[in-house]
Amino acid sequence: MKQEQTNKKWYSGMLNTEDWWAAWLGLFLVALGLLFIWDIDAVGWMVKPKIWEWTDLTSDFAWSKLWKTSSDAYSHWHPLSVLALSYFVFLLMTGTGAFFMKWNLKKFIYAFTIIFFLTFTVWILGHEAHFAAVDATVKGKNYFEIYHLSWGLQLGGGFAFILALITGLIIGNTGTTMAEKLKEAAKPEWFIKAAIVLLGAKLAIMSMKAAGFTYELTAAGAAAAFVAYLLFWPIVYFIGRKYFGLNRNAAAVLSSGISICGVSASIATAGAIRAKPAIPVAVSTLIIIFAMFELIILPPAYVGIAPNEPIVNGAAMGMTVKTDGADAAAGAILAELHHARHLKQTGENWDKDSILSAAILTKIWIDIFIGIWAFVLAIVWLRKVENRSDKKKIPKMELWHRLPKFVLAYLVAWFGLTALFYFAKDIAPAIKEGAHLVQGSFRKFLFMLTFLSIGIITDFRKMRGMGKLTLLYAIALFVIIAPVAYLVAWIFHHGMLPLAE
Repeated sequence: MKQEQTNKKWYSGMLNTEDWWAAWLGLFLVALGLLFIWDIDAVGWMVKPKIWEWTDLTSDFAWSKLWKTSSDAYSHWHPLSVLALSYFVFLLMTGTGAFFMKWNLKKFIYAFTIIFFLTFTVWILGHEAHFAAVDATVKGKNYFEIYHLSWGLQLGGGFAFILALITGLIIGNTGTTMAEKLKEAAKPEWFIKAAIVLLGAKLAIMSMKAAGFTYELTAAGAAAAFVAYLLFWPIVYFIGRKYFGLNRNAAAVLSSGISICGVSASIATAGAIRAKPAIPVAVSTLIIIFAMFELIILPPAYVGIAPNEPIVNGAAMGMTVKTDGADAAAGAILAELHHARHLKQTGENWDKDSILSAAILTKIWIDIFIGIWAFVLAIVWLRKVENRSDKKKIPKMELWHRLPKFVLAYLVAWFGLTALFYFAKDIAPAIKEGAHLVQGSFRKFLFMLTFLSIGIITDFRKMRGMGKLTLLYAIALFVIIAPVAYLVAWIFHHGMLPLAE
């Protein structure tokens, strides 16, 4: 191991790494929600899109037709004032992280401002009634009847996610300088990890509503992730070595990247076995680009294959899509498509986050094991592959440094709020109200930022010259990983259905 790695303190990186700042950002928002205990609504100002129809808007324009505040406490504010406040708070939160991570603050502010308002615009456009409305009566409203619609895609909020991704891909692949400028603030992994922390608040609410379902979902996700580990890594490693002639280091990095958890796993593995820097860079490029195809193809494919197995589909997504950002994004699209389909057929609202949680929980378990797996590979490479005579000891603190910190924050939000629900029942309603607002609009907007940012940083031209690795990745993903992941998800999640709202 490198000297600087072995001498790191337990608190190293707390103020200068993206992983830690995802944890701080998510926990800060959860803490703001807890102010409801003292009757302080510090989060209800966050904007929330409405379903609107373009002829109705153009005939009698009003900003209030497009969005509203998350809670009624701020409903008397002008919509533009609420939007301005949302922008400045998000800029302050992300800008503080950018400052401590020593990014170019001027460039970050410029890029984030454009990304924020572009994301917000796409979020609003994605809720136009012809795209998002579902022909069903919910809480006494049927937007097909209200707006006299003769047609509609009925995609729910999923269309906004897809539109954000397409917008980002156009920016990232048109060869303009704008993409390079926006990459200063296009940080999909940061945004999605913060959103996942907020999902911990949702799981706390689910635990209070249906503890048995939440426990079963968690246990099944852990078992599925463990089985996937045992199957995926050795199969991909064997194929890479035997049929594609990869050396041990390249095969190990690729196996971790495609079998475990994408970019994080490939980088952790490369560091553990001291592979050449070019290897994880190439693998990470493939992971990000293939993730685009996965999150576009897999959600509608899974809904078509098993429309009545949303939890199975979510868990399979968590094992197949190889970055936290793309997995959560794909899970969000999957949840919207399942919800819209079920609502249209039955008039019943499924809790979309139950489906999303199936994808996220499986990925969370995989993330937890990244550090352990990298630690194991470091020992194997040091003592067997490199056959080092000094048998240098691997410091146990490496397990802590390799553990994703946003996962810890996710667990703190989940179990911390759950404990408050059960042991402070007199203030549980206030805690629930704050947690609901935080995990709602804030988390969904972070998802929107993720979709747009994924598109911006994805450049399909980077696949040139990587034909051999690309072919192996495609074979491993679509011939091995995806089918086996679905089988494992089916075994552990078959028959589970989302909670009803």
